[in-house]
Amino acid sequence: MPPTTLHVQPQLNFFTALEDHQSHTPETFYDAKPVLHYHSADITALSARDQVARLPFFSSATDGTATEVEGDGSAVNEQVTAYISSENVTIFNSNANIGLSIPYPAISLHAIQRLDDPCHPGQQVQGLYMQLELLDPLAVSDDDEPDVVELTLIPPTTGNTSDIQKLFDAVSNCSNLHPDPSFEGDEDMEDGDDRIVFEGNVGYEGISGLPGVQRGAADGSLPPPFPGSGGWITAENVSEYFDEDGNWIGGEEAGNAESLGDGAGRIRTREEMDGGVNGDGDNHELDDNKRPRTD
Repeated sequence: MPPTTLHVQPQLNFFTALEDHQSHTPETFYDAKPVLHYHSADITALSARDQVARLPFFSSATDGTATEVEGDGSAVNEQVTAYISSENVTIFNSNANIGLSIPYPAISLHAIQRLDDPCHPGQQVQGLYMQLELLDPLAVSDDDEPDVVELTLIPPTTGNTSDIQKLFDAVSNCSNLHPDPSFEGDEDMEDGDDRIVFEGNVGYEGISGLPGVQRGAADGSLPPPFPGSGGWITAENVSEYFDEDGNWIGGEEAGNAESLGDGAGRIRTREEMDGGVNGDGDNHELDDNKRPRTD
């Protein structure tokens, strides 16, 4: 969903404090108050003048009451209140009584940035730099140009200690609770499964480079049996179809063994040949077109 403009400032009782949330198990995980990870009423918001029109808490920039950053006429800063909750980032300008609620998927990038202090020239501070995509990601097409706005939030400094790490950690932890939305193009991958299926034409010899490996069945069942196996290859009968090196030795002739009779595929001995097996014994003369056997 896109960012939402607010005209009522959030109150702290709208949230559950992070300390309270971590101290005990919530009574319910449904319709609970958002968890407030960070809050400060002394945040300096900084953005380019040509972009503040899309950030309503900079509305004062249009009437000239906002403060320009010294030495950079294109940048504008304003004091705001920030609420970093498990639900969104809310920035509110109490002077103008207007704010913006930013969902985490709209924050495409955030990082700690070192920059010149807009309130104290000559000094450097650290701020949370963010790139905001203000268009609804579910309502745009691939042809639409991204509407990116750059915003920096500078937290207060107490002594020599800045809140920048707390602010950065709060946004990072809450962003992890809101992964990017799924698009229609991702549905095929999400609806898939983790079965290993080999596609393409696979012959009896198996997949190239993987002897004996065949394509899986589309319904998740076992692949079809090898030709000639008459059933599944198991640990008990695997030696009938593969040699010690893993080469397929069953061949198509294995499937025809029963139809060819008991003697099919067996090498006969000389004694069997001499004994008249198959009708070619000593009591039959050789045909003219048969070559006589020699010792």
